[in-house]
Amino acid sequence: MPKQILKAHKVRLYPNEEQQIFFAKSFGCTRFIWNRMLSDKIDHYNEHQTELKNTPAQYKKEFEWLKEVDSLALANVQQNLRAAYNKFFKQGARFPKFKKKGQHDSYTTNNQKGTVAVTKNTVKLPKIGHIKARFPSRINGLIKSATISHTPSGKYFVSLLVETIVNELPKTHSNIGIDLGLTDFIVLSDGCSIANPKFLSRLQGKLTREQKILARRREVAKAQQRKLSDSRNYQKQKIKVAKVYEKITNSRKDFLHKLSYKIIKNHDVIAIEDLNVKGMVKNKKLSKAISDSSWSTFTTMLAYKAEWYGKTLVKIDRWYPSSKTCSGCGHLLTKAELPLSVRSWDCPSCLQKNNRDINASINILNQGLMLAEQSKTVGAAGLA
Repeated sequence: MPKQILKAHKVRLYPNEEQQIFFAKSFGCTRFIWNRMLSDKIDHYNEHQTELKNTPAQYKKEFEWLKEVDSLALANVQQNLRAAYNKFFKQGARFPKFKKKGQHDSYTTNNQKGTVAVTKNTVKLPKIGHIKARFPSRINGLIKSATISHTPSGKYFVSLLVETIVNELPKTHSNIGIDLGLTDFIVLSDGCSIANPKFLSRLQGKLTREQKILARRREVAKAQQRKLSDSRNYQKQKIKVAKVYEKITNSRKDFLHKLSYKIIKNHDVIAIEDLNVKGMVKNKKLSKAISDSSWSTFTTMLAYKAEWYGKTLVKIDRWYPSSKTCSGCGHLLTKAELPLSVRSWDCPSCLQKNNRDINASINILNQGLMLAEQSKTVGAAGLA
């Protein structure tokens, strides 16, 4: 059954010198508006105890150079700042931070009657026209918005948000439970496991070497009383470090995209733990390994792909004792009876031999199927 969705396409851009200057102005103006509006909101609240309803238009009279960039980019800053405030007050998120130059340089514009468009080898953007581009896949559908970004490694990208149609994947009549881990990235209820690729660990040596060279370049510039922005050797090395990080990120995303699609394609109901990753990364011994695993990103990918392709993702309560419960008879062990170091155990009640991770994934599947059935029952009762 066809379904209308919003899908992002990331496209590499190759701007000429004039276009790069325009992008730099746009990044600077949107960053300025964010910081100025945030600062004024804070000052106003401290003085009057009410929220300031400021807009980018208010600042154009004082700072006329703001008119040189796309007005929709500035309007989107206002929307993003409002959303950040709402998340802080209503959802308990962190208070909005001030933006720094060179960190996540980007701006978003909207498509208004063809102001954002694509050709065979270019992307058209407001106020700048056509920019040479390389498309990894064909773009079909209505372009809603475009987010232009500049990476620390010096590359330019545009993320095109497209309203498009996808077809649901065929039903497989197969269900799966997923236990997330560090040694194995996932262990499935059918007994299969996927090893953790540990992208950061694999490139840690190279990253450390490049970072040490960068530190030496910094010390040389400091000894010569030169600004880091004026030191060509420092800037070149900074890009080398950024490229290592970029390779880690790209490899990880590619792995997660392919694995999540494979699971969605081959199963109808997918059950997974709803882990408290933010709390877990506070463990200093495991924080780097947990961050490298990207469990949250993987779960997010499963969620939207299940929605797209007509499959069901069920998240199991993080406190459910999946490892300590025997999948054969339901006998529950105590924490003292099953410490983390024990990877397999015999059930004292039914004598079933349990592999800790496989047993957990089977329990997660059973719990997920039960919750999915309950959800169907509640839905049917609501329609009756």
